[in-house]
Amino acid sequence: MSLSVAHGATPPLGKVWFVGAGPGDPELITVKGRTLIERAGAILFAGSLVSEAATRWAPESCVVLDSKDMTLEQMSAWLIEQAARCATVVRLQTGDPGLYGALIELVQPLDAAGIAIEVVPGVSSAMASAAAAVESLTLPEVTQTVIFTRVEGRTPMPAGESLAALAAHHSTLCIFLSITLMGRVTAALLEAGWSPDAPVVVVHKASWPGEQKIVRGTVATIHALCREAKIVSQSMIIASPTLGARHWQTLAKSKLYDASFTHRFRRASSVSEGDALAFSTYTPIDTLSDTSPDTSPDTQETA
Repeated sequence: MSLSVAHGATPPLGKVWFVGAGPGDPELITVKGRTLIERAGAILFAGSLVSEAATRWAPESCVVLDSKDMTLEQMSAWLIEQAARCATVVRLQTGDPGLYGALIELVQPLDAAGIAIEVVPGVSSAMASAAAAVESLTLPEVTQTVIFTRVEGRTPMPAGESLAALAAHHSTLCIFLSITLMGRVTAALLEAGWSPDAPVVVVHKASWPGEQKIVRGTVATIHALCREAKIVSQSMIIASPTLGARHWQTLAKSKLYDASFTHRFRRASSVSEGDALAFSTYTPIDTLSDTSPDTSPDTQETA
């Protein structure tokens, strides 16, 4: 039996989903994000940063609009209008919606209109860039901290968040939205005590099929190398003491997988390092009382 809205009643509102489209490659969208696109009645995508190919799973009846020439007010109004006629409306944003996006600015008018919203995370360009360059952002005994930041441009930085202040930690820096300000980036690193020879990698359009570029240099050379490569947009800058570790002769190994390290799934073993590599079975150990972060593989990726 079909249901209809009673005369004069307000039709039910749909839900607006803020979906992270990932860094560029349409196949890096999450399964949940793709499923939402497949059932969407309307999609608003950030065409200046998101490949239109990410909308290819939308049904033929879906209304698809590029937001690159729209103001925030126009985008909010469109999402509200579509939510009045569609059960599923998707706002497709680059990377992850919670990083350097207008998520909250768009959510507030929807909240005021009584429209339900939900956020689906996406793969950040920071992760895609590290993957493209085959680099790890953390390493045991090198750095266990990753800072996502940018340099000040038209958007001011809050007090205490200058790049020089953050770089003073000498941990991994993933620097967004700053490729046109590379001179300021390198100056800040030098001010924070980084060596001119410290490695830096820049990834342009990470994961974009046929468009990705990787430039490796140092604090002293990376600016000129990027100019030479004509990289002036959509690039991630990574400065980290971990860069190049793939080729290091000595490397501190993760304690989590060390044969002499006990956690709740495996007792420490006295076998040799070579034999430990072949150790492929474990018995859950329920009697361990140590609850520190290093004792469970569920709580970390590399200990």
